[in-house]
Amino acid sequence: MNKEKFLKVYSNLPLNLRKEIVLILDKEPITWDVAYLEVRGNTKKGEKILNKLSELKII
Repeated sequence: MNKEKFLKVYSNLPLNLRKEIVLILDKEPITWDVAYLEVRGNTKKGEKILNKLSELKII
């Protein structure tokens, strides 16, 4: 469910905003583009990103 929300938000972002940092995860800055790659790859980091973005009500 979070994945679908994320993909919907991401697809509606202007291209220049996708390079912006959306979150800091384990002291590492995560841009929208990095988050997209992790989520699409179904990685553990992608799951953490989705959970954090949902927790912060960004998605």
